[in-house]
Amino acid sequence: MKNCKKIALLLALSAVFSLGAKDIFVSLATGKNKNPGTADAPYKNLWKALSVAQVGDVIHVAEGNYPGRMKCGWFKMDKPVSIFGGYSSDFSKRDPLTYKTMFQPKNEHNDKKSGALGLLHLEFDKSPMTAPKGFNIVIDGLIFDDGFASSYHAVKGKPAGLDTGMWLEGPAKNKADKFPSANRYSIYSATASRGEGNITISNCTFVNGSNYAVNLNWYKGNVAILNNVFCNNRMLAINVTCSNGSGTVDWECAYNTILFTWSRLNDLADMGFAIRNNTNCNANIHNNIIGLNVLTGYDNTKGNPKQKKTKLDNNIFFLNRESDVQMTMSPSVVKVRVDSFEDLEEVDGIESIEGNIDLKDPAVFKGRINAQYLNAFLSMKYSEKTKLDPGKCNALRSVLGLPLQGTITTKVDMYANRYPQSDALKLFGAVAGYGAQLPK
Repeated sequence: MKNCKKIALLLALSAVFSLGAKDIFVSLATGKNKNPGTADAPYKNLWKALSVAQVGDVIHVAEGNYPGRMKCGWFKMDKPVSIFGGYSSDFSKRDPLTYKTMFQPKNEHNDKKSGALGLLHLEFDKSPMTAPKGFNIVIDGLIFDDGFASSYHAVKGKPAGLDTGMWLEGPAKNKADKFPSANRYSIYSATASRGEGNITISNCTFVNGSNYAVNLNWYKGNVAILNNVFCNNRMLAINVTCSNGSGTVDWECAYNTILFTWSRLNDLADMGFAIRNNTNCNANIHNNIIGLNVLTGYDNTKGNPKQKKTKLDNNIFFLNRESDVQMTMSPSVVKVRVDSFEDLEEVDGIESIEGNIDLKDPAVFKGRINAQYLNAFLSMKYSEKTKLDPGKCNALRSVLGLPLQGTITTKVDMYANRYPQSDALKLFGAVAGYGAQLPK
């Protein structure tokens, strides 16, 4: 009976792929790299599976924290294959929230450099003539957590109850850490990469990202980012661009929960967006929960608004620090809350903006959002002190009406402090019909 269930599960997951696709199995607990990579004799390491996989193959990955080759902390996909995580070690069961397939590197391995810019780095052939075509990539059931590779201040910006102080931009590092923060994307596809096919990212968790969580530079095809949790990432949670200057990319962003996206630096001055749409991209953004982001929920200011289209419908926005949406309305940038979205109906690039609401009952997140982190975020204070140079140069500038020079010291109560991964997983299924639902 056990083997029958295993076979049925694997057949169901493989049905969406071409008949020529091969299933490859990886189990950190029970596998060996000398094995053939079958369910009964899996490989031990994901990097091994990626090195032997061919276009269209499906890699099934059991629970465990996968460190990369020689514990480098990253993986490079140079052929379009699919990765499904969340299996028990014997592949008899699959539940991404119980059997956690993790990319959670350590700070002590940040010295292992390469051309990889993400924990999972996608880069195909650079020539459109030889690049792969007609593929369907699925990345499903993985947990990306860069929180133990980053460096955090020991005491500065450390509210009560939090595990760390504020995140440190390199080259600074906590004395307890061996290396500065890695400052990398969680999933990244290279701008120079060429390929014509589709990609779906689903049922994944992105927590404590030291740079954009998903940064897809897509040449040709469709992109779908569905039913994921994004919690405590820097600058941007989801960014999709079109790297084909003469084409467009259609992409869907639906049923994601996106919370606590931080600014670029601890001055809280720029970035801190949940979702951004870019030139030559057509976005269908719906049924997401978008809240508690440092700057704004949806950013439409990048690129030419007349060369992109956005449908922004049926999302929940709440407590984004500066605005729920910001976009270009020539000659300025406007920042708007959800209750004024009707004013944006005829703005360049906005095809639809209907059914968006503010969160009516914050109690739905009780026991799901880390209460101490939330309290610190809502109570966060920012201060700035300017000290002018009293010397002769400033005296002359003053006489001539020129700007004075000096130093500015900023102080903030917290900044991208590490968020407990276990609490990020609790965000699945918080609100029926909106945000990430429990993976099926």
